[in-house]
Amino acid sequence: MADLKERYGESDGTPIAAVEFDPPDGGFFVAYLDGEPLACAAWRSHQKSEDIGEVKRVFVAEKSRGLGLARQIMSAIEEDARAHGRQRLILETGIGQPEAIALYQALGYQRIPDFGHYRDESGVRSFGKDL
Repeated sequence: MADLKERYGESDGTPIAAVEFDPPDGGFFVAYLDGEPLACAAWRSHQKSEDIGEVKRVFVAEKSRGLGLARQIMSAIEEDARAHGRQRLILETGIGQPEAIALYQALGYQRIPDFGHYRDESGVRSFGKDL
């Protein structure tokens, strides 16, 4: 994603296979307007956990930011993860995305110990929320 490359100097290097988002162990959502994709987000099981899901790939097209799409698509992620038995969602983002951090905090996510591919990076911020 070009946006991440602009903010961090590189694209997301997290190893992910598309099959990880297949139900019932995950889900991938896209918001469209007149057939044009404007936002997306996904969740997958965290380390094969039946209780915890991990939010991935939250993105809103630049021209569509500020319209509440991220909030709506996160709501869909939370509902779907809950419907598939997850009791908690976790995610990681970075200090280069202050608007993402503000969104997650506004949605009730709280800081947790860093985890995942970027856990040792100084700019990573990890969050979790009980569903």
